[in-house]
Amino acid sequence: MSKKNVLFRSEEWKPRESAAAFLRELADRLEEGEVTLMHGEEEVTLMLPETVELEIEVTEKVKKRKTEQELEIEIEWTKEQTEGSVTLG
Repeated sequence: MSKKNVLFRSEEWKPRESAAAFLRELADRLEEGEVTLMHGEEEVTLMLPETVELEIEVTEKVKKRKTEQELEIEIEWTKEQTEGSVTLG
């Protein structure tokens, strides 16, 4: 059985334009292969391999007084992941 450790967590309300700017900068850092996330005293640096798994999910919760929609973007990889493709020798 695997254990999940939360290395960093942040949740905050932002204007749409500010959220878009954050995602643009995140995309640039993702392309470079290194992402550092900071919030107050918390900080985590991630080194990303050349290939990652990108998952996009849109959900909707209908409640009595409101309907909530969510766009979730998840980027996943393994530490053991190596570059290149399988070859025969």
